[in-house]
Amino acid sequence: MRTVVRRSTSVLLPARATETAVQVGRRTVKLTNLGKVFWPELGITKRDLLQYYADVATVLLPHLRDRAMVMKRYPNGIHGKFFFMKRTPSPSPEWLETCAIMHRSKSLIAFPLVQDLPSLLWLVNLGCIDLNPWYARCDDIDRPDYLHFDLDPAEGASFARVLETALVVRDALVARGMEPLVKTSGSTGVHVYVGIRRGPLQKEVWRFAKRLAWDLARKHPGLITAEYLIAKRPRGHVLVDYNQNAWGKTLASIYSVRPNPFAGVSTPVTWSEVEHGFGPEEFTLRNVPGRIRRRGDLWKPLLGTRGRFPLAEIL
Repeated sequence: MRTVVRRSTSVLLPARATETAVQVGRRTVKLTNLGKVFWPELGITKRDLLQYYADVATVLLPHLRDRAMVMKRYPNGIHGKFFFMKRTPSPSPEWLETCAIMHRSKSLIAFPLVQDLPSLLWLVNLGCIDLNPWYARCDDIDRPDYLHFDLDPAEGASFARVLETALVVRDALVARGMEPLVKTSGSTGVHVYVGIRRGPLQKEVWRFAKRLAWDLARKHPGLITAEYLIAKRPRGHVLVDYNQNAWGKTLASIYSVRPNPFAGVSTPVTWSEVEHGFGPEEFTLRNVPGRIRRRGDLWKPLLGTRGRFPLAEIL
C-alpha cells in the first residue's frame, strides 16, 4: 500500500501505509518500511520514529544545518546490527546537499547535510535512529563553534552522581565567564555545551577541555574521573569526557532519539531541573514533542552569535 502526503509546513504520516512519498515544496522524499518495528518491547515502529522527527523538525533543524552528518544506521531496529557510514550513499536525492571533508588518509568524503525537513526524513529513513553532526560547520570544518563535555557514569555510578557532576562542571565554566547549557544524553549521561566564537582549531578546543576535565578530577577525586580507558576508571565515578571534542568525533545531537530500551531523547533541560533531579528515562520519543510545545527550544541561545565565549582569549 502506498500513499502520497503533501504538506507545506508539517507532515502527518499515514497510519497503515508501508510506504509513502512526502512532498515539501518542490522536494519529494520516499519513506519505506514504515511498519517495521524498531522497539519491539514498546511497539514503536519506524513510522513512529519518522513522525517524531517530523514533529520536532522546527526546533531541531537549526541545530543541524551546515554540519556534516555521520550516519549510524539501525535498519532493523535497536536489537539489530548497526553500522556507521560517513560517505553519502548512492543513489541519493539530487537536491541533497553534501559536505566534502578531506581526511588524513587523503580520502575526500562527502557527508550528507541535513538542511531541511526532506533531508532529515531521508536520513532517518536510512535507519538513523540518532543524529550525529560535526561540531564545526561545513564552511570551516577545523574550527568548532562550541565546546562540550560528555558526562558518562562509570560502573557503579548512579544518575544522581551524573547530575552532581554536571553542577560541578557548570560552576567551573561559569567561574571562567561562560554560559553553559545542559541536556540529557538520552541514555545514562548528560551533555554540557558552551557556545564559543569560532577561531580556535578543534585541537585547541580539545586541549582546553582536557585541562579542565583533569583539573576537576583532581579537585573532586571522590566523584569525577578524566580517565578515558574504561579499565582504569574508578568505580562509582563519573567520567568528564573531553575526548569527544577531538576532530571528527560526534555526539548525539539535541533532540536525538537513542537506540535504548526506553527510546530516550537527548533533551535540553534547565539547570534548575538538574538541581532538583530527574531520572534518565523521563524524556522519551513519546513525550518530548509535548515538552517542546510547552517549553520551546531551551537551547535556542546556542544558535545565536551574541553571548558566545571568546575561548581564544584564554587559551
